[in-house]
Amino acid sequence: MHPTSLVLRRSTWKGPFFTAFPSLSQHLKSNTPIFTKARSCTIVPNFVGLKFMIYNGKDYLPITVTEEMVGHKLGEFASTRKAWSYRLVSQYHIKSMNH
Repeated sequence: MHPTSLVLRRSTWKGPFFTAFPSLSQHLKSNTPIFTKARSCTIVPNFVGLKFMIYNGKDYLPITVTEEMVGHKLGEFASTRKAWSYRLVSQYHIKSMNH
């Protein structure tokens, strides 16, 4: 946990921010995912067991809510950045660069 997250908390009298999703019980019974772009929505205990498709800016990522996720934001579980690493350069490219 970052030290600034304690300072930048939402005030307690406002309560957690969450979006009202219609027909939560229907989605829980039918086991169909809920498509959402509300990454800032706080996960409340009613969401446990639901499947969400969270938008990361390019496509929707599947997330199943567990008890450990309660209190966190939906966006924390759908990364918006692509994994990146250095690419190995082939011998062909090295020879062409030297000439």
